[in-house]
Amino acid sequence: MTQTSYEQMISGDWYNALTPELDILRMNARRAVYAHNTCPPEKRGGMAPELMALLKSVGRECLIEAPFHTAYGCNTTLEDDVFLNAGVTILDSAPVTIGTRSMLGPNVHIYCADHHRDIAKRRAGIERALPVTLGADVWIGGGAILMPGVTIGAGAIVGAGSIVTRDVAENGRVAGNPARPI
Repeated sequence: MTQTSYEQMISGDWYNALTPELDILRMNARRAVYAHNTCPPEKRGGMAPELMALLKSVGRECLIEAPFHTAYGCNTTLEDDVFLNAGVTILDSAPVTIGTRSMLGPNVHIYCADHHRDIAKRRAGIERALPVTLGADVWIGGGAILMPGVTIGAGAIVGAGSIVTRDVAENGRVAGNPARPI
């Protein structure tokens, strides 16, 4: 049976990111993000209803400050009591899970897309998507970047401005570019 573009994307296999099916999903995300980012704070609450409806799953008492950006939204799970500060970007072409009580500082970026190394394939939109997972009670400092495929263990801390290219152990502390244990 032939997979849809979306099914190929979330499978972790190489896929074409430039299909009409994925264009529609990205447009849906843009609309929800726009609604969230332009909603008056007193009406928005923890997040605009359009954004809450877009995300795969939202636990109780989650708060996403504006501005916020996501590529698809439908692949992002927020467990209970998650806080995303202003400027967080989640490019969720693969599943992104943010564990209970985790906090992301301002301008944290999460990337799932891994673009093809071959120039012609990259020009044609060929990429693969690798999941990013954060355990419970994780703290990601402002401006950190989490690269495709990383897992951040429960209780871990990522220093501000770090670029995380490898998994972080439970209760681990990393900082730097690339992030290393401290």
